Amino acid sequence: LGVSSGASTGAVVVVVLGVGGGAVSLSAGAFVGALLSFALVLLLSHTLGGSTDRVVLSGVAAMQLFSALTSFVVMTSADAEQTRGVLFWLLGSLSGVGWSDVALCSAVLAVCLVVCLAHARTLDAFAFGQDAAAALGVNVARTRIVLLCTTALLTAALVSAAGAIGFVGLVLPHAARALTGSGHRRLLPVTALAGAVFLVWVDTLARTVLDPQEVPVGVVTALIGVPAFILVLYRTRSTS
Repeated sequence: LGVSSGASTGAVVVVVLGVGGGAVSLSAGAFVGALLSFALVLLLSHTLGGSTDRVVLSGVAAMQLFSALTSFVVMTSADAEQTRGVLFWLLGSLSGVGWSDVALCSAVLAVCLVVCLAHARTLDAFAFGQDAAAALGVNVARTRIVLLCTTALLTAALVSAAGAIGFVGLVLPHAARALTGSGHRRLLPVTALAGAVFLVWVDTLARTVLDPQEVPVGVVTALIGVPAFILVLYRTRSTS
């Protein structure tokens, strides 16, 4: 929904402009960027009708806008070494992650996971569509805002630490669903664990495949994730 692009823009602005330093400043900048992207998606989707398709299209528009803003901010940097480092980070990298990042991301993950698990039954209802969820007594508007804000917070923390790493959140939930079923009370923690294990494996591959050079993690996840996502779409189409 463009949240990761907004988070990347916020973090890049903090780095390039030298506003503060450390994991907290990066996370704060990323969170502000994620919230701005989230607000833009809500505004566009509400203006266009508020359906799920409109939300997705609004997210695509927000992603393109914030990607362009990120490129502009990076290109205005007068420090060539800083520009190179930011571009590498934008492709996703765990090489600069320290224990302070781990502590911050772990704390944010714990809070967000608790919020999501508290809404597990609500998410199960959404599997049948927002109209069905509303008929079952779910406050669709409130739930959507709470969960999207939670997603924005978690995305901001992770992007500030490792950059924008694509396809992990797009493919891994489908793999986890094959193990746990569609119930979100089990699906959410299993997906989080599977994503962590997968990312450690990918990071190891990225560090060794072209040793001594390191391949950005986001490049490896894209090479693995695109074929996997196409396979998921094909199986979904065959099932339907």
